[in-house]
Amino acid sequence: MKFAATCPHCQATFQTEYLDSGVHDLHCPHCRERFVLFIRKHRFEMLFDLGTRALVDGYAREAVVNFAAALERAFEFYLRSALLERFAREHRALDTVTRELDATWKLLVSQSERQLGAFAAVYLAREGRAPEFLTPQGMGTDFRNRVIHRGYLPRESEVQAYAARLFALMNRLLEELGDAALQATLMQERDYAAALDALQGDVVAVFEEHPGMFRTPQPLPHPPVAPAVTPPSSPKAGRPRAAQPMNDAAAFQAALKERGTLVSELFGGKTGR
Repeated sequence: MKFAATCPHCQATFQTEYLDSGVHDLHCPHCRERFVLFIRKHRFEMLFDLGTRALVDGYAREAVVNFAAALERAFEFYLRSALLERFAREHRALDTVTRELDATWKLLVSQSERQLGAFAAVYLAREGRAPEFLTPQGMGTDFRNRVIHRGYLPRESEVQAYAARLFALMNRLLEELGDAALQATLMQERDYAAALDALQGDVVAVFEEHPGMFRTPQPLPHPPVAPAVTPPSSPKAGRPRAAQPMNDAAAFQAALKERGTLVSELFGGKTGR
């Protein structure tokens, strides 16, 4: 998927592809100058935004694929944030924590069922209650499988309902994480700091926060330095506990009205639907 990048040298705008790493080493096609663009956005956010773009543009089936992938990556985001929060309270070395967490995730990465089980265990340990939303109805699994695996062509209204369900669930997870969400964000900043340090020569670095359907905390408004995970004052501090409705169509429609056009314009999509 392409988006509009603005050259910091000549201010010209051109289309470039999103990279999975979020780090884009670019040469402007107008002035030929090089710059590196860092996008401060997590993978679940990007996937949900791509689903929103597809939905706004009328590609209902493609939207379902992206929304489903976004939910899986949101579970991973919660798992990593919660574990980093715990390790921070234990004052464990960040390099060790990162290495062990990545090694463990490699054992799960090829099997979604294992990932779901790991998420459920971490959720129970942190929240003190079972993740009651991990049901076919709660996650819209039957609808997802019909579309992805059986080739069902969904109506737009069905995709709207599916997106609303996942949007409410993912917002709930972010609210329950509270400040712990910053842990995963700081890890992204740490990766960006390493990429920045590895740049050769006099290269201009640009950091952007693209508009999206979610508003995950971004603690640093400037180029990052490698951070240490900061222990929260209390395991439960600042954590909203009120559960959100699983199918909050009104909330999704409000977010779509407020931010959907921005998301579509960012990717060069249609507007005014």
